Amino acid sequence: MAVAVAVASTPLPSSLPFRETHGKHWTGGNGIGNAPCFLTGRSGSGRSRVNATKGVSSVCEPLPPDRPLWFPGSSPPKWLDGSLPGDFGFDPLGLGSDPELLRWFAQAELMHSRWAMLGVAGILIPEWLESLGFIDNFSWYDAGAREYFADPVTLFVVQLALMGWVEGRRWADIVKPGCVDVDLKLPHKKNPKPDVGYPGGFWFDPMMWGRGSPEPVMVLRTKEIKNGRLAMLAFLGFCFQAVYTGEGPIENLMAHIADPGHCNIFSAFMSR
Repeated sequence: MAVAVAVASTPLPSSLPFRETHGKHWTGGNGIGNAPCFLTGRSGSGRSRVNATKGVSSVCEPLPPDRPLWFPGSSPPKWLDGSLPGDFGFDPLGLGSDPELLRWFAQAELMHSRWAMLGVAGILIPEWLESLGFIDNFSWYDAGAREYFADPVTLFVVQLALMGWVEGRRWADIVKPGCVDVDLKLPHKKNPKPDVGYPGGFWFDPMMWGRGSPEPVMVLRTKEIKNGRLAMLAFLGFCFQAVYTGEGPIENLMAHIADPGHCNIFSAFMSR
């Protein structure tokens, strides 16, 4: 992905400076400048105007050119202008040079991050509860082979129907932002503008954290992306741990703390 692989520990100051201009011009090579820009919804003759307040976010403002980058002193690509949360200018293959692909990559990374954070929590918390004696015989990597309240086919069909409905509505919101808004409509309340990937409102943002000024909203969204990237890497590590040790991440961590010289990644590979 264009912005999916960035250093999760890249520093982000609590107070982020913002530039007064909400966009900039850039001309892409190989006809990219003629492609319809998802950030504005308009196409230009050889030039597209990138504006962070349209298409990407109706809340966040783009960061200035001197924002933190994945490699200090480097120059970010022209299409990564700081308008996306978690944009540290990392796209060595130029995957995001097409505005439509950049839009898709940003949404895909956001959803994968959220699923990864839920998955990592669903692995760590039950294993921790098992160590405290609240649940018995927990194993996340063979959970699919166990018996539940329904047979596997029924569970698969129900999940396929529910997830298909949710993903269909999410896709509709990407195509036409705001068309699936389910927020409460009250006469004395002004609902926030639709923001793709961030439904907000009463059901998804009851504390109204995402309705503040652009600076804290950008900080919160950047933290979400950074934690999501870390969760994706963590889940990949959990998978390797399960394959090579047959144990959960907390078990592996405790074994490593007890004997770091013998219980580490090198011993796991050498034991095979």
